[in-house]
Amino acid sequence: MSDNSFGELFRVTTWGESHGPAIGCVIDGTPPGIGLDEDSIQVWLDRRRPAQSRFTSQRREDDAVHILSGVFEGLTTGTPISLRIENMDSRGRDYESIKDKFRPSHADYTYMQKYGLRDYRGGGRASARETAMRVAAGAVARLVLGSNVVVRGALVQIGPHPVDRERWDWEEIHRNEFWCPDAQMAEVWASFMDDTRKSGTSVGAIVELVATGVPAGLGAPIYGKLDAELAGAMMGINAVKAVEIGLGFESVLLNAQQNADEMRIDGEMIQFLSNNSGGILGGISTGQEIVLRFAVKPTSSVPTPLRTVNTMGEEVDIATLGRHDPCVGIRAVPVGEAMMACVLADHYLRHRAQCG
Repeated sequence: MSDNSFGELFRVTTWGESHGPAIGCVIDGTPPGIGLDEDSIQVWLDRRRPAQSRFTSQRREDDAVHILSGVFEGLTTGTPISLRIENMDSRGRDYESIKDKFRPSHADYTYMQKYGLRDYRGGGRASARETAMRVAAGAVARLVLGSNVVVRGALVQIGPHPVDRERWDWEEIHRNEFWCPDAQMAEVWASFMDDTRKSGTSVGAIVELVATGVPAGLGAPIYGKLDAELAGAMMGINAVKAVEIGLGFESVLLNAQQNADEMRIDGEMIQFLSNNSGGILGGISTGQEIVLRFAVKPTSSVPTPLRTVNTMGEEVDIATLGRHDPCVGIRAVPVGEAMMACVLADHYLRHRAQCG
């Protein structure tokens, strides 16, 4: 299987399957001399870990990360950093009943069409289990970027229920189980998700990411646009079906004057009067906050019977047992943050290499 790597100078390759013995990644391009230990990675993995609430998969994984290479006496050496997480609670037997059936809206059918075989245990590489290693890589990327750059995310909509931006509080995302910046909406979501889970179905969500402290000048015109590569990174996350940057689709409702991010001089600095473009113009960062949102579809694996076909070409019904997120968008927040951090770290190193 090809295409298991992303990034140019900060390059990440992941490996492993959902129900194999372990998952891991190799990170190449990290500059030497950066302080790195397992604890500095684990803190981010713990934010993504399953079974932390009744609203996520009940698979019990510690997600304990082990550094195998690239660090000596607490500092990165500039050589490849290899990380591994052992799968402690895999249950491949949960999928025996559907091993010959294609789950609707899952990658089962397309994997079979491409490779002629598939790992039916949780979807193998198509499982969201793989994203744990992206979060681990994102922890390293944050260290490359330094403390001045802050990447954070929030869940802004579950199903038909969006947050009220008048009540937005970044601190609130640490006080509830949804990464929700709106305390009142978190209560609505809790009731909504209980009903969703009990009815044997799943729902989608929208995640918003914001990066502050990003210097102007990251990205490149035409084929190395920062917004294009951010969008590609988000679309590479399991179950993501749409990405928008800045106002995104809403910008079509505005005219040129309303959409323009006008500028003035504040002392010796240029000040933008708005940020409709999401902090990126012509594929290059403006120095403003970088803002993007991505939509996550409902989890494909549900216990309610659905119509499908099997590998023998027969029409059958399928009900997927096992442990699945009723809204995979909840745990997509730290994954999105990690992918944004990786892209920004890659462009930071590329900018430094070209422009000093």
